[in-house]
Amino acid sequence: MASILFLAHRVPFPPDRGDKIRGWHLLRHLARSHRLHLCAFADDRRDLQPRPKLVEATASRAILWRGKGRVRAVAEALATRRPFSLTAFDASAMRAAVEEVLACEPIEAIYVFSGQMAQYLPADTNARVVMDFVDMDSAKFAQYAGEATGPMRWLLAREARLLQAFEADVAARADASLFVSEAEAALFRKATGAPRVRAIGNGIDTGFYHPAVVQPVSEAAPLIVFTGQMDYRPNVDAVTWFAEAVLPKVRERHPSARFAIVGRAPTPAVRALAEQPDVLVTGEVPDVRGWLAAANVVVAPLRIARGVQNKVLEAMAMARPVVASPEAAEGIDHDGCLSVARAPADFANAVSALLADPAQASKIGARARTQVQRRYGWDAQLAPLDALLERQAA
Repeated sequence: MASILFLAHRVPFPPDRGDKIRGWHLLRHLARSHRLHLCAFADDRRDLQPRPKLVEATASRAILWRGKGRVRAVAEALATRRPFSLTAFDASAMRAAVEEVLACEPIEAIYVFSGQMAQYLPADTNARVVMDFVDMDSAKFAQYAGEATGPMRWLLAREARLLQAFEADVAARADASLFVSEAEAALFRKATGAPRVRAIGNGIDTGFYHPAVVQPVSEAAPLIVFTGQMDYRPNVDAVTWFAEAVLPKVRERHPSARFAIVGRAPTPAVRALAEQPDVLVTGEVPDVRGWLAAANVVVAPLRIARGVQNKVLEAMAMARPVVASPEAAEGIDHDGCLSVARAPADFANAVSALLADPAQASKIGARARTQVQRRYGWDAQLAPLDALLERQAA
């Protein structure tokens, strides 16, 4: 079996958030026909504990704690003229771990999961390199900069510029550069002119995300649900916008409607939303599926988004009707199963219409699950990766 070095910015198990879900399924898929050597960071102390499934899937593991704070990362970036996205993940211990694997193992390919880890690619290697950017992070920071003011605007614009140059340099060195959607891949090609760029999308475990295998939480209807990591800036922006600009319009027609924000690590700004009587902030929950199963409508009102949103696929697999922003719907082949809206009034109208017609909402949810089953199984999504590796080996 060929040996692969798998570099990940976050240990890909347990698969309990978007990047870890993609990482875990990629790792598990590659492990079927390769010996995998994992080098990854952990930012949750629980992820430093041995995980039997991760041990089973890998030949060796170097999982290192990433404790560098944001202020230190920015200071290092300014001092070294580098993007802070890279200095935040720059650690001598990780460099040593990567060098040890390359020195001791017959590595034939290096799979780099996320741009932050590309700094650990050796300057000269005969190994094939697959660079999985997932999203074009530099474009995300450019969008942040466009919405910021003062020194923060300058800092974010600097990050976008330096990061795009780094992404282009890495892509020029890689045998293949991957993105989660064709829209994201096309954006990268246009911005950088990079060769060998293609899309390999996210999938969904439709057996796990199945409405029949989970008990809905006990919450009074009508219930509107958002799921996500709640210290992630685009998610914070999304729920704040929805609670302040959309929910009051929904409650004009559905006075008893409640909005549940479901996800770990809510920021103070998110927790403050719970001061509204119609908003519930759960924090971390044992199983997000119970909340999805209880939802009358799932919303994905992201105004800042890159690639394919797992939260949307999960809700669709759970046979829930979803109202999404154009940014959250981009890259998803939904065949008309999503309601897409941008302006507050339009978003409120779409949510209210689904709450007013439960039978139609149920039909839309059933169609959504069928579409996910047809289009988004992990095996189907990752099958092109096998051919990609075979072509490189030829």
